Amino acid sequence: MKPELEKLCQDFISNRDAVKKAFRWENDALHTVCANTFCARGETADAERLKECRRIIRDSTGFLSKFRSKKVRSILAAMLFLEDKPEDRMTQANEYFHLLKRQFKGTEYLVLTAFLLADLADQALTEEAILRGKEIYARMNRQHRILTDKTDSVFAMLMAFSGKTADELTGETEACYQALKKRFSAGGAQTAAQVLSMAGGTPEEKTLRVTDLYDALHEAGIKYGHSSELAPLAALSLAVTPLSVLTEEIKEVDEFLEAQKGFRGSKESERAQRAMCAVMIVSDQYAGTEQVNITVMTNTIDMLIAKKQASRISLFMNLLQFAVKLLPEEKEQPEEERKEDDAPAK
Repeated sequence: MKPELEKLCQDFISNRDAVKKAFRWENDALHTVCANTFCARGETADAERLKECRRIIRDSTGFLSKFRSKKVRSILAAMLFLEDKPEDRMTQANEYFHLLKRQFKGTEYLVLTAFLLADLADQALTEEAILRGKEIYARMNRQHRILTDKTDSVFAMLMAFSGKTADELTGETEACYQALKKRFSAGGAQTAAQVLSMAGGTPEEKTLRVTDLYDALHEAGIKYGHSSELAPLAALSLAVTPLSVLTEEIKEVDEFLEAQKGFRGSKESERAQRAMCAVMIVSDQYAGTEQVNITVMTNTIDMLIAKKQASRISLFMNLLQFAVKLLPEEKEQPEEERKEDDAPAK
């Protein structure tokens, strides 16, 4: 394993452990998502500062606010952690959330959308952009009413900033979906298709590269999942790096994780989760490079992220793919922590 990838692996584990100290009662899947937000930015997590960011969320919102939900609060705290002025970031995200609520349901997913747009948009969120996102979401729902749910509002809003028209986006999404569903689950195919629609290239080229990478992983002994796990694989497949290199790197990271506490499971679902984390870590090593600007979301990502913010591309992709479709059920927490969380804003 090359040194930079090995360091990412080690940082991932240490960041996960720090996040776990701050959010003991969140689902383990959220610990890994948060850990990778730090890896993507080359930062080190600190449990006490994360707790302070959690207090900022609590003190800036009402008692029943979706910002306080355990489904997203650790992710939001990690994002605030990375800001020089977390209070200002929280204020902006709150403003964006209230703007978005005019057209979308005020769920935890909309909270995540508000945070992502506050971080990624290189222009202020406007009513026009929100209406464009609403139209894209409505088209998704008309095409696949059973598959489309409130989580897709995140994708719809991000697609609205992609620089492509609604016709182009929905057309490419449908073409990619029809190709991918022949091999993968319908839900996984739709999410991956949404990611691919924002990238350059033809649907045929993009979907073929996804299936080729998936097959290469299985040939290498990596039992990668075919449902929710497909979206992050689709994003990584957009890199210009040869598939043989990506496959070898994913395998190396998977072997590293298998030796770590929390990743040693041998069940098929546990192996799939570990492989997905390996894909997430491999994606991080391209953060901050010109290659990421060109490959992870190609030219359309520049509509979301300024050149100087290229290192946030990996963060954006990982939050989007790992959190939105995999937000777990909330765990029960002890009485003393519930009292702290439920305390009124100062």
